[in-house]
Amino acid sequence: MTRSISLSVNCEQLTLDVSDNWTLLHLVKDELGLVGTKDGCRQGVCGSCTVVVDGVPIRACMALAVRCDGKNVMTIEGLGTNHDLHPLQQAFIDEGAVQCGFCTPGILLTMAGLLTENVMPTKDEVRDALIGNLCRCTGYARIIRAVMKAIDP
Repeated sequence: MTRSISLSVNCEQLTLDVSDNWTLLHLVKDELGLVGTKDGCRQGVCGSCTVVVDGVPIRACMALAVRCDGKNVMTIEGLGTNHDLHPLQQAFIDEGAVQCGFCTPGILLTMAGLLTENVMPTKDEVRDALIGNLCRCTGYARIIRAVMKAIDP
């Protein structure tokens, strides 16, 4: 069964027919071609599929697309552009917080959500917000340093 939904994805208003069983991950990656959102575990554990819905980071692999009717969705493609990086993206580059890059989109969107709620988090608050994002390359120290740099350049 399909339903028609209207939502904004990266500030673009869309009306789409979606299957009742599509996840938001399937919608953004496979139907809209926004490949920056990663498909890691499909169990809501790794955080690689994190997107921001109405200002709140969520796991796209666990959210049904039909539940996003009327919502604003931001994927990593909506965070910044090649010519105008978000301060978090620039800080990640400056601090070497990107290694293989698989987890990076989800971490960046998780941190963007944190900074929406708390514009001056402490290192401990950043660390706590990262609990749901797995990274096997960086050891998190550079990520935390990059977030702190982004809020206090």
